[in-house]
Amino acid sequence: MTILTLSRRKLSTYLSSRFLYSNSKYSFSLTRSFSSGSDENDVVVIGGGPGGYVAAIKAAQLGLKTTCIEKRGTLGGTCLNVGCIPSKALLHSSHMFHEAQHSFANHGVKFSSVEVDLPAMMGQKDKAVSNLTRGIEGLFKKNKVNYVKGYGKFLSPSEISVDTNEGGNSVVKGKNIIIATGSDVKGLPGITIDEKRIVSSTGALALTEIPKRLVVIGAGYIGLEMGSVWGRLGSEVTVVEFAADIVPTMDGEVRKQFQRALEKQKMKFMLKTKVVSVDTTGDGVKLTLEPASGGEQTTLEADVVLVSAGRVPFTSGLELDKIGVETDKGGRILVNERFATNVPGVYAIGDVIPGPMLAHKAEEDGVACVEFIAGKEGHVDYDMVPGVVYTHPEVSYVGKTEEQVKALGVDYRVGKFPFLANSRAKAIDDAEGIVKVIAEKESDKILGVHIMSPNAGELIHEAVLALQYGASSEDIARTCHAHPTMSEALKEAAMATYDKPIHM
Repeated sequence: MTILTLSRRKLSTYLSSRFLYSNSKYSFSLTRSFSSGSDENDVVVIGGGPGGYVAAIKAAQLGLKTTCIEKRGTLGGTCLNVGCIPSKALLHSSHMFHEAQHSFANHGVKFSSVEVDLPAMMGQKDKAVSNLTRGIEGLFKKNKVNYVKGYGKFLSPSEISVDTNEGGNSVVKGKNIIIATGSDVKGLPGITIDEKRIVSSTGALALTEIPKRLVVIGAGYIGLEMGSVWGRLGSEVTVVEFAADIVPTMDGEVRKQFQRALEKQKMKFMLKTKVVSVDTTGDGVKLTLEPASGGEQTTLEADVVLVSAGRVPFTSGLELDKIGVETDKGGRILVNERFATNVPGVYAIGDVIPGPMLAHKAEEDGVACVEFIAGKEGHVDYDMVPGVVYTHPEVSYVGKTEEQVKALGVDYRVGKFPFLANSRAKAIDDAEGIVKVIAEKESDKILGVHIMSPNAGELIHEAVLALQYGASSEDIARTCHAHPTMSEALKEAAMATYDKPIHM
């Protein structure tokens, strides 16, 4: 019986390989062509960003016939093309320049002068983006995902009309449609973004010269990161924020230390300040400001203004109203716990639905959504999604802030440990920062972890895993950490939460 089964498997493999070989040309054509009306997909994904392309690949891996529609012409969405990836490239390059100017001599590395070659810096950024977008196309081919370049809109809950980038039109049919169209820059009344003097994050990633004066409207992740890039390269950076604090999702204690760190880097802040108008009639840009609560107006001049007041769901042109998909007042598509909309067979993930507007959250949405479609169980806990600000020092966090825990009325303990007492941080002369652990008093269960340090975005994932499995601060404290490492600061903060740290 075993021999017979093995023989059948060999025969199946042989026939399959013969078919693929003899029809390889036709098979490749299918991968790059458009689905016809008679060629129904199991899954059609509209949008090729982090949520969309991950959903498409996962669907194909689960054996579902899948097509992904993307209007940009390159995969990866805002994140890869004009967001997360290019900004991290410039953050790294500008940090290297800043270190060469201010830190290398302390380490015995001296040279007579250092200068910025901005075209070369931009070239390195563009190369990284290009390589990664091509890499996703390669993953589509590997997993047999049909890739359609064009703008999709609903004809029905199972039909998508695609205006192709080449000028044609095609209809793609699918049993299940996933909307993964991401988000767009949130505009401000009376301010027109021209991507030259008044720029969005997209324009800020492609400036052809270093502005002498840069004004950033909005003190969130994106504004502070892009302000850091150009501040390191020589711009005078002023951040104007309507709210009373920077990065409102951040723990208050850590936020204060973070703002002080940025101010030491000569970044200026104007909080509780409203931008009334922007005048571009002269050589520069003149902003009229007033206190958020009202009062006397003042002016501020800049060479470039970055509008970074947040993002909004992008559903323009999808014709959701034609099929009756429900949205909230903010334009976000309403879904249930399985990412299904009110229209059977239509799903939504990522920035177009409620939840954190983060690429890694969108990826998790995509995987879970497809698993539900395939009859499996998916799961995403938005309380376990880490946030990272990629400045220097970086700030990362997961779980509850101390303010949130207080509001819940939970009895809690806090343990803190400064990187000034961490041997690795001292050894590399980069010791600004702190780890803060918040745990329930009675059970010692970790409720939140907040880190400000070099590479905090890498250190946070031990805490994410701990929260995911309901660990206590003692669990982390009693876990052996290699020495000397930055991660020992998390161990010491955990020790400080349930008992006492060793090195403080």
